[in-house]
Amino acid sequence: MAKSEMIVGLDIGTTKICAVVGEVDGEGVNIVGIGTSPSTGLRKGVVVNIEQTVQSIKRALEEAELMAGCEIRSVYAGIAGSHIKGFNSHGVIAVKGGEVTARDIERVLDAAKAVAIPLDREVIHILPQEYIVDDQTGIIDPLGMAGVRLEVKVHIVTGAVTSAQNIVKSCHKSGLDVEDIVLEALASSKAVLTDEEREIGVALVDIGGGTSDIIIFHGNSIKHTGAVPLGGANLTNDIAFGLRTPTQAAERIKVRYGCALAELVHEDDIIEVPSVGGREPRRLSRQVLAEICEPRMEEMLMLVDQELVRSGYKHLIGAGVVLTGGASRIEGIQELSERIFNLPTRTASPMGVGGLRDVVDNPMYATAVGLLLYGAEQHGQEHRIRIRDTNVFHTILSRMKKWFADIS
Repeated sequence: MAKSEMIVGLDIGTTKICAVVGEVDGEGVNIVGIGTSPSTGLRKGVVVNIEQTVQSIKRALEEAELMAGCEIRSVYAGIAGSHIKGFNSHGVIAVKGGEVTARDIERVLDAAKAVAIPLDREVIHILPQEYIVDDQTGIIDPLGMAGVRLEVKVHIVTGAVTSAQNIVKSCHKSGLDVEDIVLEALASSKAVLTDEEREIGVALVDIGGGTSDIIIFHGNSIKHTGAVPLGGANLTNDIAFGLRTPTQAAERIKVRYGCALAELVHEDDIIEVPSVGGREPRRLSRQVLAEICEPRMEEMLMLVDQELVRSGYKHLIGAGVVLTGGASRIEGIQELSERIFNLPTRTASPMGVGGLRDVVDNPMYATAVGLLLYGAEQHGQEHRIRIRDTNVFHTILSRMKKWFADIS
């Protein structure tokens, strides 16, 4: 398999690291390999131990390479965490020559991102919402249009410089080049949302291990991004504490028997709970488990709802809420979400891929598959890793060349 035909998405999460290998052909993306490994070097989406993260990445890569029968050299890596912040901006330029060129589009995007950003933060994405040419609004691609004034409305996503650098370092130490760093909620949206949902207005809530990432679409453009510092790992810890069972056993119990609404559980349902320190397993009512799960899930979804209200776009979410991520598999979450958000809700697994798609037919793989689809969209384009202190000389040199081109 030629390197140019192969794309890899690497989801570096709080509870698991997942690598998905895809092959791009004329018909789309076919999944040819997948590898997962428990993640031990991250807390709430942020790398806290590089060596442990590197070991986890290597284990996931080995599994994916074995299944795909290839060697992985470069990846599209995801970034998440409560340090991620998004805001809307606006840029205006005069068009040279009366026709919008690719250079004009680049200049207006540069004008939109010319805002004061703290030194400890880095721009991760500049996502155009719409272009305006001479008061003509709602333009998706202005290239080649006649006009004298070009405006753009964008959503800018920023993250902590150190968090982004640590992800790149972890990948480099694992022997990987990073093609691009991608916001995990944006990647997940590529895999689980339909075009109709993006147009009408939808909120995607990606409930991961350490954080719940939120992204709002309306009119086919991103209006808001945010994160809530709670995820599936918090629920696992509650179960481990409440049932006095090891964390690994609590994770298995959560996935198999967890329920976000106690009223959906029959009183005579009994589960077996492993004990700590070699004691005999105990038999408990599943109702007890549901009574532990419901308050935590309610708290998490209430915080998400507060974020939706704070964004100012909740009234535009006509298509409702889409839940994805590992913790969205818990029974009863859809019903609880509809009560809290007062909006139609569905749980989504990755779509739009071929090959081994039955292997990734699970909400927990939404981010990794989304990174793959994002990579397929960028396939063959020039990639720019925007993390500070990497190739500063070449960045300045390319900017100077563009300045001289504009002058001439």
